Amino acid sequence: MDVILLERVEKLGAIGDVVTVKNGFARNYLLPRKKALRANEANRKLFEANRAKIESDNAERRTAAQASAQGVDGKTVQLIRQASNTGQLYGSVSARDIVEALEADGAKVAKSQVVLDRPIKSIGMHEVRVVLHAEVAVTVKVNVARSPEEAELQAQGVDVMAQMFERDNAGFTEDYDPNAEPGTIAEEGEAEAEQTPAA
Repeated sequence: MDVILLERVEKLGAIGDVVTVKNGFARNYLLPRKKALRANEANRKLFEANRAKIESDNAERRTAAQASAQGVDGKTVQLIRQASNTGQLYGSVSARDIVEALEADGAKVAKSQVVLDRPIKSIGMHEVRVVLHAEVAVTVKVNVARSPEEAELQAQGVDVMAQMFERDNAGFTEDYDPNAEPGTIAEEGEAEAEQTPAA
């Protein structure tokens, strides 16, 4: 389906571009959210008549987004979650968790503005994009840890998982017996089994 874009859409085009998209994408996303119009003659005339207003409205929204970006860009939010010894979370961190953490820190963003390529499922420092407007995107750091102390270490740049792994390895030493011969216990057991007559 051919559509006329009413605002910039990432990986698709800018205002006024006529692009071909899949029917489902147009019907389920672009048209209901007023991001595009069907590309027919009547809509082209309507768009050209209102082009200046559409562009000025977009410029106002972009300016407002840039102003609010100042309070969000570069923020670090801390989330305490339960995790296994390998650092895998029991569950995951979703866009809603990030929005709630940002709101607690005084920044207003909508859940739809948080772009997670995949849910966060491990502890550590994660960078998350927040798209405030089609032309304004900022980055937020999400510090996921098991305790506030661990979060503090991660904020200082310490790789907590690597440090814990080194500590575990340092505590493990194997006793070495120079007189031990490999495999002798298993061989003796097999020899006894061979000597026992079958009933």
